Amino acid sequence: MDKNKVNNRTSLQLILDCLSKKDTSRKGVLNPVSSTTTDQMDIMGSYFPGAHTDAKKMYELSRANYELLGYDGIMPVFSVVIDAYGLGCRVDWGKIDMMPRVLGKLWKGYKDIIINKNFLDNNAVQAVLKCISMLKDSYPDIAIIGKVFGPWTLSYELFGVEEFLIRTLDDPQEADDILNKLIQVPLEFARAQIEAGADIITVADHATRDLCSPDAYKNFLIPIHKKLAMEIEVPVILHICGDTSDRISYIAQTGVAAFHFESKVDACTAVKLAGGRIALAGNINNPEVLLFGSREEVAKDTRYAIDCGVDIIGPECAVPLNAPYENLKEISKTVKNYS
Repeated sequence: MDKNKVNNRTSLQLILDCLSKKDTSRKGVLNPVSSTTTDQMDIMGSYFPGAHTDAKKMYELSRANYELLGYDGIMPVFSVVIDAYGLGCRVDWGKIDMMPRVLGKLWKGYKDIIINKNFLDNNAVQAVLKCISMLKDSYPDIAIIGKVFGPWTLSYELFGVEEFLIRTLDDPQEADDILNKLIQVPLEFARAQIEAGADIITVADHATRDLCSPDAYKNFLIPIHKKLAMEIEVPVILHICGDTSDRISYIAQTGVAAFHFESKVDACTAVKLAGGRIALAGNINNPEVLLFGSREEVAKDTRYAIDCGVDIIGPECAVPLNAPYENLKEISKTVKNYS
């Protein structure tokens, strides 16, 4: 039996059906952000930081999503810095057990924004595009997921978190202009990933409750996320960290296919708040369950998310690099064995 088939559906078809809220024989299982751990690096023979900028190394490491974890999708964009790096930010690419980070700010205000026509022509972006093409060639029946960062997150990296948030209060028009200027970046990067073979695009935008009030989300980001969902020509999974219970009803208005949410929102509560208007993904706790918990605890939380009605089960966010991969694999085992 083809292990890519689920009751005559491929894993890709299963995920697309889950995103469309169609009836499926089981829940989907994947992580639309990074599932990489150091033990996976050892097994696959591919390591950070090289896997951030080398397509072959990225390919070898990312395919562990399917080969080791048994997920229905592969997401190869491990870091959160590639978009900002393409715009000119300095980056520390980290090390085996440390993710990359942006170093310093690039601009002070709206007038400083320059988006070069060739911002995708760098080693990190090109590695992502080549890797996606390689994955699609090797795994045509698996969901290949690209990833971009939304303008709210880019504004933190390019202007500084405090500086941008102050601007949303003191000069909301300039803040809005910045967001509408920067939206060009995820749109173009998403298009390039789709051309390379991505079936789905994750838009990660760190509009957490402590950095973005419900009113700020409503006023600034509903229009932005609507535009992203409308202009990206494949299903969009929106990821926002933290307790998002105060904005799930707003997110459901944006037209994204799914919302990838954290365990700070109870799974049943999230399903109730979404009201069937969008699919939901994620919710398995990282810092307690996947990092330090037993496989029995992972299975218990997975069954709870299934029973609540979460459509695609997986880790709540990028997983801790030192989490045991067996715990991540337990999610897919539990989903596939659930009855």
